[in-house]
Amino acid sequence: MARILVADSLASAGVELLAAKHEVTVKTDLSEAELVNELGDVQGLLVRSQTQVTERLISAATHLEVIGRAGVGVDNIDIEAATQRGIIVVNAPFANTMSTAEHTFGLMLSAARHIPQAHGSLQSGAWDRAKYTGVELSGRVLGIVGLGRIGAEVARRARAFEMRVIAYDPFISPDRASQLGVELKGLEDVLAMSDFLTFHTALTDGTRDMISTDQLKLMKSTAIIINAARGALVDEQALFDAVANRQIGGAAVDVYKEEPAVGNVLTSHDRIIVTPHLAASTVEAQNRAAVQTAEQVLDVLDGRSARFAVNAPLVDEETMAVLAPYIDSAELAGSVAMQLAGGVVERVRIEYQGEIGNYETSPLRAAVIVGMLERITSEKVTMVNALALAEAQGLHIEEEVGLAVEPFSNRVTVHALHAGTGESVSTTHTSTGSRIVGIGEYEMEVVVDGGYLLAIENVDRPGLIGHVATLLGGWGINISAMSVSADRQGRALMILAISGARSLSSEEIDKVSGFDDIRSVRQVELPS
Repeated sequence: MARILVADSLASAGVELLAAKHEVTVKTDLSEAELVNELGDVQGLLVRSQTQVTERLISAATHLEVIGRAGVGVDNIDIEAATQRGIIVVNAPFANTMSTAEHTFGLMLSAARHIPQAHGSLQSGAWDRAKYTGVELSGRVLGIVGLGRIGAEVARRARAFEMRVIAYDPFISPDRASQLGVELKGLEDVLAMSDFLTFHTALTDGTRDMISTDQLKLMKSTAIIINAARGALVDEQALFDAVANRQIGGAAVDVYKEEPAVGNVLTSHDRIIVTPHLAASTVEAQNRAAVQTAEQVLDVLDGRSARFAVNAPLVDEETMAVLAPYIDSAELAGSVAMQLAGGVVERVRIEYQGEIGNYETSPLRAAVIVGMLERITSEKVTMVNALALAEAQGLHIEEEVGLAVEPFSNRVTVHALHAGTGESVSTTHTSTGSRIVGIGEYEMEVVVDGGYLLAIENVDRPGLIGHVATLLGGWGINISAMSVSADRQGRALMILAISGARSLSSEEIDKVSGFDDIRSVRQVELPS
């Protein structure tokens, strides 16, 4: 069982999913120093937006394997520090799509019709109908910055309100925008034309404070800004000043540069509607975020690929559906090839044969590197930092694709090369799991189930297999599987799978090597 720390409030459905398999501790509102003390033996960490997962925390968490962010954004996590440590960061990008789109419209309607102000006025005893005359959304121009999943859902709803929708997103094709009924524009045009402006883009160095004094000057005096994405997208003081000076008509804000935002300047003006980061705060969104994140944390801790790994090789779901079964096979090929080569490798050539070669192969490449490096470096090697560590080790990686080789629909072959020589291992995936189907020029099938392999090169003659088996049996070593392949020159390769944790000592290997006609004996530890 792994130890998992939940550092922010998480829906019970996610906690229960984790607790069914691992030891889960829920401790929220911890300071950085308190978190450092908690993370010493933690393998999994789950947070939402409140906890800042800093480089200091990551350095202190020497056993940490995965960080789960139960939500979309990961700007509260030091991704670079996590990647360098080989820690996988996962999030739940689809969990709050609907809730955020709906909250955006709630803010927009509230600002258009002055609903919160009118509510407060009536509660205080006033009946000021004229004071709170609003505007209709129908016929107005909605500008959207960021036309991804959430932006697209906002666009669909705006069209239902008979709004004209324009958008700025340099990564969206005109065809995609057209499908959504949206006109793509430059940012300055969107600012100048919008009656309502809403943000649904990620926070990066390029988008931080993307709306400040100069940009606000381009907008209509009646325009209303909606921000339910990231507080740092908009210069908060500049926004306050623009509203206070009636440079724009108002704003509705759900997110802030620093949270909790009690005392934030935006909370002090009656034409700025504020909510305390509620966009994802629905029962449905919280459950989805908790369950999706927990499922991925469990996947990582069980050695499987996460569906939405932020810092692992990124491929679409269709690609991962095809490649996922071969990730373990790729790691197996890399591990066995490196061990057979004695750990001295300067160049690696990976061949993808069959359908898998038609897809983005970066997950398979990373898995091969994990298999190759995990026994020759003191660094923790994962799918996240594999390529960077390969470069640090001076490994040159080459990749080739080719047609399927009968009888296998897909096969991964790893060539571990050094000074003109090398070893090659081919693997595939079957209904019973990964198996080795070739070593060097020898074709064979070895079912893999952990433990060790003995690779014995010998002269192909009768009785030799029996001698080796008898010797191993005398030492209490059980052979769980065997495969033998011979060539036309009278040479053979004998592969013996040894069950259990028992391996041969160097003295025992020397005794096996002492038989006549045995050329070499090499022992390989299989990935668990």
